[in-house]
Amino acid sequence: MTRYPRDMTGYGARAPAARWPGGARIAVQIVLNYEEGGENNILHGDAASEAFLSEITGAQPWPGQRHWNMESLYDYGARAGFWRLHRLLGDLPVTVFGVATALARGPEQVRAMQGAGWEIASHGLKWVEHKDMSAEEERAQIHAAIRLHTEVTGAAPRGWYTGRCSMNTVDLAAEAGDFAYISDSYADDLPYWTRAGGKDQLIVPYTMDCNDMRFAIQAGFTNGDQFESYLRDSFDMLYAEGAAGAPAMLSIGLHCRIAGRPGRAMALKRALAHMMAHEGVWFATREEIADHWAQAHPPVQRARPSTMDKAGFVADFGGVFEHSPWIAEGAHDLELGPAHDTAAGVHSALARVFRSASEEQRLGVLTAHPDLAGKLAEAKRLTAESTAEQAGAGLDLLTDAERAAFVALNDAYTARFGFPFIIAVRDHTKASIMAAFQRRLDSDRDTEFAEACRQVERIAELRLIEKLGA
Repeated sequence: MTRYPRDMTGYGARAPAARWPGGARIAVQIVLNYEEGGENNILHGDAASEAFLSEITGAQPWPGQRHWNMESLYDYGARAGFWRLHRLLGDLPVTVFGVATALARGPEQVRAMQGAGWEIASHGLKWVEHKDMSAEEERAQIHAAIRLHTEVTGAAPRGWYTGRCSMNTVDLAAEAGDFAYISDSYADDLPYWTRAGGKDQLIVPYTMDCNDMRFAIQAGFTNGDQFESYLRDSFDMLYAEGAAGAPAMLSIGLHCRIAGRPGRAMALKRALAHMMAHEGVWFATREEIADHWAQAHPPVQRARPSTMDKAGFVADFGGVFEHSPWIAEGAHDLELGPAHDTAAGVHSALARVFRSASEEQRLGVLTAHPDLAGKLAEAKRLTAESTAEQAGAGLDLLTDAERAAFVALNDAYTARFGFPFIIAVRDHTKASIMAAFQRRLDSDRDTEFAEACRQVERIAELRLIEKLGA
């Protein structure tokens, strides 16, 4: 059994109404990453100097050596950049992603964060790569980060973001802490629930596009105007979507040593002024957004077909294609995942098996379908699904003349093509079914065989929507 773990569906076309407080059209969330003093450094017990997100183009780690230029650039973030951004953002709700060891080395900054009423979430123990850590080592670092964060700030963090994470990070963080949210994801514009660490965990995704880190990479911003323009365009697009009733949330990522530089801070100031000039904008911390989302949209337990064993899968979906459980058996053997936990997903898997079957097998599916308003219906020997479908189109309330007409058409159709007339009756009325019947009798067999197969797939789709929801 092959299963694909990534969720490529998300909310899709069915994003929930955000219902932001006060009827706001958009939630704007500002993150200030505080990493200075937590980066790679042999002073911190690391093997080499830092090489990530600085003004030094093409920086490389220096094994066993301190890197004066790199250190002084990080020092700037703590000594000057933080304070400039603190003055600029002080009246706004801000979430700090605080590296625990950096916070411990910045007591004045922590006091200023708390004085401004900012949320301080955990950004891990150290600002280092976790991709090569064992799960045991990373678990130990997460617990150490929570302990140190609590010592330094006086309270355990309610939010978590590792950033330079591993494939284990979200599961380990969910397992280790009672976090209102985890932000190690860039998979959506909106908060969403996932199963992690053995429980339902809320994810408040972060951003790498509306992020000043793009000043420190080659394919990024080169001046403040680009940063401002991109933030404004992102806001304007989401604000318009929010005004039209769609849920909208904008995340902005900042770093003390990057956005704290004067030219970039001025661009940020102009972009924020643009946003604040609009009505219906809710500036919020990530903690506030998480608490709102958890209340407005708690996790919902739902069927997850991709996690079912074969017997359960066939029991639930073996009758979707009329009297053909072999299709569900084949679908269960495909590569399924979260994308198949919806009506569209299950239908895709079932339809793949049906479409790849031989013509003889598909003909067997067609002949398994009952005549419309035929003898099986009269004898009440239809499946429950077929009974409901025919009744929905009024085929259980035919006059004697109408029934005789259907019987005659059924007989003529079956004699011509070798299989019963099939149509997704839920898409039709009694009159349109009769018209289709008469029209399709003039088709050649290949055309009609293809049309009957399409109708079988549509019937299956409608049954799955009824079973699993649209």
